[in-house]
Amino acid sequence: MIRIEFAPADLLRLRFAHSPMAEVVASCLALRSRSARLVPASWRARAEPLLRDLTTLRPLVPGPTGYVPDFLTPAPSITRPTLEQELRVVAATPPDRAAAEVERAWAGHRAPPEVERFSIDPAGGLAVTVREIRRYFSAAIAPSWPRLRALAEGELTRRGLLAAERGPRALLTDLHPRLDWDGGALRLAYDKDGEFGLDGHPLTLLPTGFTGPHVYTMTDTPSGRALWYAPGGHGRLWDPPVPAEPPEALAALLGPTRAAVLVLLARPSSTGEVAAALRLAPATASHHLTTLRDAGLVTGERDGRRLRYRRTGLGEQLAGEDRAPLDRNK
Repeated sequence: MIRIEFAPADLLRLRFAHSPMAEVVASCLALRSRSARLVPASWRARAEPLLRDLTTLRPLVPGPTGYVPDFLTPAPSITRPTLEQELRVVAATPPDRAAAEVERAWAGHRAPPEVERFSIDPAGGLAVTVREIRRYFSAAIAPSWPRLRALAEGELTRRGLLAAERGPRALLTDLHPRLDWDGGALRLAYDKDGEFGLDGHPLTLLPTGFTGPHVYTMTDTPSGRALWYAPGGHGRLWDPPVPAEPPEALAALLGPTRAAVLVLLARPSSTGEVAAALRLAPATASHHLTTLRDAGLVTGERDGRRLRYRRTGLGEQLAGEDRAPLDRNK
């Protein structure tokens, strides 16, 4: 069991974010684990040969000690960083720190030539690693990015609702079966024992789809500390989207089609995705989304070149899916 002690001010510094680099590293760990439960066979068949070719990244995630260099997973400074924003942070890692973390990953083991070259020329090693990450993300992660982002967005929305309803301490309630909040410490059901505080460092919690059922303990970087966990609904990450029937009362209030759009947005979606899922003309889907947005039930956020819509707190409550958890202590 690991205990992370919280001082009162630590809750005020607590943040949630979705990190492309966390998904990159967690997906590499999923590939190395050989567990068929973490990723579908079709994705593994595409990603595994690619990872084998990345001769600098592959031996670092993880090294034989089980440690992944912290510079690969900087704690995000914003809620929804892009891959390029995070790669700029990775590339700016001081060479001596990068070399020390790579050596820690291989401590007590004979390193392959690529790792030895990294230790000798860490600036060059960082440049190669950034290129390999970009290549890996484009081929292995980008096709699944809308699903991963939507899963994280749903978690961010739920956490925001909990904080609004019950206060900041509720942010750490029912995070994950392996995480338990006792009011003063976050306890991790882990195969190691330890107890420590945050020492004034901000903690960022990263809902990460590729973690599967796992929780990964904190990374420690100059930008803060981070802990990765699988968000609610991660078991449905690879399921094809199936529109749910809206509740009768919601359909009576909004109309059946508009209610179906609101229910579908349990997973943030673009206009085209809404249109395809509900078999609507794009103009019809756009009209319903605009009406829901004007009513304060959904909001649109830019995700790369796409505009994705997600439910607001009011939309979540009206759709009815989170009402029971929010009200259970009243």
